[in-house]
Amino acid sequence: MRTEYCGNISIKFLLKKVYLCGWIEKIKNFGHFLFFYIKDVTGYIQIIVKEKNIKNFKKIKNLKNGFCVQILGIVIKRYKNNINKKIINGDIEIVAEKINILSKSKNIPIDLLKKNKEKNRLKYRYLDLRNENMQKNLIIRSKIIYIIHKFMQKNNFIHIETPIITKSTPEGARDYIIPSRKHIGKFYALPQSPQIFKQLIMISGFDKYYQIARCFRDEDMRSNRQPEFTQIDLEASFIDEKKIKIISQKLINKIFKKFCKIKFKNIKTITYKKSIKKYGTDSPDIRNPLKIIELTKLFKTDYILKKYKKIIGIYIPKKNNLSLKKITHYKNLIKTYNINNFFFIKVLKNINNINIYKDIKINKKIIKKLIKLYKIKEKDIIIMFITNKKNIYKKLGEIIKKIANDFNLIDKNSYKAIWITEFPMFKKNKKGKFSTVHHPFTLPKTKSIKKIKKYPKKILSRSYDLVINGKEVGGGSVRINNVKMQKLIFKIINLSKKEQKEKFGFFLNALKYGPPPHSGIALGLDRIMMIITKNLDIKNIIAFPKTSKSSCIMTNAPDKIKNSFLKKLYIKIKK
Repeated sequence: MRTEYCGNISIKFLLKKVYLCGWIEKIKNFGHFLFFYIKDVTGYIQIIVKEKNIKNFKKIKNLKNGFCVQILGIVIKRYKNNINKKIINGDIEIVAEKINILSKSKNIPIDLLKKNKEKNRLKYRYLDLRNENMQKNLIIRSKIIYIIHKFMQKNNFIHIETPIITKSTPEGARDYIIPSRKHIGKFYALPQSPQIFKQLIMISGFDKYYQIARCFRDEDMRSNRQPEFTQIDLEASFIDEKKIKIISQKLINKIFKKFCKIKFKNIKTITYKKSIKKYGTDSPDIRNPLKIIELTKLFKTDYILKKYKKIIGIYIPKKNNLSLKKITHYKNLIKTYNINNFFFIKVLKNINNINIYKDIKINKKIIKKLIKLYKIKEKDIIIMFITNKKNIYKKLGEIIKKIANDFNLIDKNSYKAIWITEFPMFKKNKKGKFSTVHHPFTLPKTKSIKKIKKYPKKILSRSYDLVINGKEVGGGSVRINNVKMQKLIFKIINLSKKEQKEKFGFFLNALKYGPPPHSGIALGLDRIMMIITKNLDIKNIIAFPKTSKSSCIMTNAPDKIKNSFLKKLYIKIKK
């Protein structure tokens, strides 16, 4: 039906006849002739329709935006005054000789050339996907998946699909469940990840596995989270975290080199503890020039520490052109975090100019040591915090993020990556019960079962997260390959022997049959896409996303159960 795509036609096609298929946009009717753009997945090209050239011109005059058409025409040059520099082929147009209306359209309810309300975009998603940016995003996504497959196959990874309808196993989020028709009262679950299955694949002897995996988690929505998402899942036997990180970096570099023309060299690694103390978060944006500095040791002989346990600072280098006046405007923001003991220092010709908001005496000798230790230069600023609060670092992390965003201190066109390692193995909830920070299949850093039993809160894990531009794009770990260790971890997170057998019996059984040492990682395809396309909302890089309430406005899902069997089953469950 067509000989060419709209976006591929260039000056090389001058005076040639072409067949095109697509949708009409921006139609202008001038009586005896009309202009419009025809669009397909590759782009636009302008069509001119003259009464003298078309037999059925009266019918053609009734064309509207959104009509699907086939056009036969000749490529000609545009007049200089009519050249459109906003599109690739804006120097040419097509004089139509024949137009076939393939299907008509009602008035388009959204404007594809302007911003539309999210509700309308999602309701008419099939029309919203005609938008040039949306199509560009999904084409990039497709190309990234091709690169992944090519890279993994080249590195001898085997693509293996794992079940979508499976058993419910606790992995940190709520499951989506499916009632069984043949087993009344029993349920399948959609997988939160392929975690257990990929470990079973290692036990079965496939030493290099990967999958572009669909995952499902019933969680509250955020701008970077959807109930169903895609991860680049990989696992390998007889290798440790070092090798997994190398493989991941190579794959990430392949993707970012293709679409962002950059390559991450020597990605730094820091521990979770250092990340919290330096950046106030475990997913730092290391493009931010503002840092948290630890000052407690400097003041260890000072009287202040008799009352307060910590003295911490935010270091603001002068090159960011932030004056003391601008920074002190943040005193009210700081107070909203319940931080009251703080003051500002600006170095002026090696003399301290101190602005204090509390009646606190500061030893100037210590300030001079501070200036020397951190090589603080003239006009640099430090905000000092004197506190007993344990969670102070995360609050300061929010403050430095806020200051950096307010004053555009982060180069939005740059890309920086960092590995965060040695996460705590466990965390406690408000009820005093332990859960795992990553997941319960992560290998602790210590092999001592006695230590794990006695000091679970102090135990670190052999885990690692990859963070790019402040977004966690991947997480993984060395896995447990010892059934005794796995049972211990389950016990610490309050799974009784009965629950272990019910939920993980098949997996614990598999660990008895010579499981190899293995490691893996899951890289978030959606978050990688967000970074590459510079989208702040995950919905812009997914074809058919859900709303913030996990619903689909277009299909009206979730919907009431109409099937009589399922309806009866639902009533039984509810009772």
